[in-house]
Amino acid sequence: MVTRAELASGVERAFLDHGYQYLTMAALADAIDVTRRTVYNYFGSKEEAFRFLIEDANARAVEAGLAAGRACLERAQDPVEIFATVLDVRYGDNRRRLAKSPHAVEINDQAFRRCRDLMVASAISFQAELATFITELQTLKALQLRPGLDAQTLAQLLADGARGTNQSLPPTDPETLKLRYRAMVGAILYGAATQP
Repeated sequence: MVTRAELASGVERAFLDHGYQYLTMAALADAIDVTRRTVYNYFGSKEEAFRFLIEDANARAVEAGLAAGRACLERAQDPVEIFATVLDVRYGDNRRRLAKSPHAVEINDQAFRRCRDLMVASAISFQAELATFITELQTLKALQLRPGLDAQTLAQLLADGARGTNQSLPPTDPETLKLRYRAMVGAILYGAATQP
């Protein structure tokens, strides 16, 4: 029996290696290390496998990003570093993995075509969890928002800024994303918050 983590890893490897268009169910089975018949027990089609990948990758990225932010908080890092880390793990890690594939543009295009609903749901969930984290930072006196600004609005600004950083033109080196997130967070945060 294949674990969910092994399944996700194999599916990701298959799409990164073959792209969407040229991936066959046989190649998918090979990447997961199961028989072709068994792969159909997991997925009825290539699109179903792709949607699983996008949903799973986003869920893991949200969880890992917030965990990384909490680790920064425990180390008493400043809010810019905390949020830059959250965003870099949430968005940057996926961008860096994707950038290593010769099929990156196609995979990104297919994700927006076939999985927009999943991506929107993930964005909404992440922003809600980020707002909760911002509220935690306020409670711990690690952040103080300016009057008239709430945690939900700041979470929306940070998430919108991160998505914009990811999609910026001309394309940027994925290895420099953390620096770009840090600059963007600083610009948003110190226009919206005061240091405690």
